[in-house]
Amino acid sequence: MAYKSFPSFFLTLVLITFSLMCNNINAVGARLLLETALPEIPKPELPKFELPPLSKPELPKVELPPLSKPELPEIPKPELPKVPELPEIPEPKLPKKLEVPEIPQPELPEFPEPELPELPEFPEIPKPELPNLPELPFFPHLPEIAKPTHSTSNP
Repeated sequence: MAYKSFPSFFLTLVLITFSLMCNNINAVGARLLLETALPEIPKPELPKFELPPLSKPELPKVELPPLSKPELPEIPKPELPKVPELPEIPEPKLPKKLEVPEIPQPELPEFPEPELPELPEFPEIPKPELPNLPELPFFPHLPEIAKPTHSTSNP
């Protein structure tokens, strides 16, 4: 059974579709503007404008009175208090070395030298011979082209 009323979301889909189509038209118009050639307009020639030379104004010399050095008041030197004398501390002494008893080194028993077993003799394997390579057919040399004596970069 079909709906008798017009669905409301259909109208929104139609509006979105038309708005997307309009954006494409703007892109095509912009491309056409970029591709069209504009006519060249001649640049107007303006006359050169020169300013008349200006004279420098003469300023009177200003004489300033000599400045005197400012006098600073003398600052008295502060007296530092005497450092109190510290009592003498006796030097610390290290304790005497402790006597460590000597430990005898253990003696290791002597082991006989091991004997290696003899290896069996291996049969000699003949070296494989490589087959001779076939000779390549003669390739004809290309003739050399004479080098130009004049410059080829400039006509």
